Amino acid sequence: QVQLVESGGGLVQPGGSLRLSCAASGMNFRSNVASWHRQAPGKQRELVATITTSGNTNYADSVKGRFTISRDNAKNTVYLEMNSLKSEDTAVYYCNAKYWSGSGPSFWGQGTLVTVSS
Repeated sequence: QVQLVESGGGLVQPGGSLRLSCAASGMNFRSNVASWHRQAPGKQRELVATITTSGNTNYADSVKGRFTISRDNAKNTVYLEMNSLKSEDTAVYYCNAKYWSGSGPSFWGQGTLVTVSS
């Protein structure tokens, strides 16, 4: 019964900020690498940010300096803080988790829609 539930999406103006949350259950969350991906209409799904079990982070070039991924293991939650949002950030954002060793499957949430528009 592994479950990832995203929240926090919505409509925001260009230049605005939004924080996404992904709550995990049914897994040993602290032993999983977590990441955020996004898919815009007509485009391939792309990796946005990754955070390891030790808190090491990695970002796509398109969001570096604007987005921050973090995790709170006590709350079994990973966050994506998005600042200086642009229209091209509009997409469905998905949370992913995978055991640190690489074994076993990846788990996906249902996604949350972020629309950046005036």
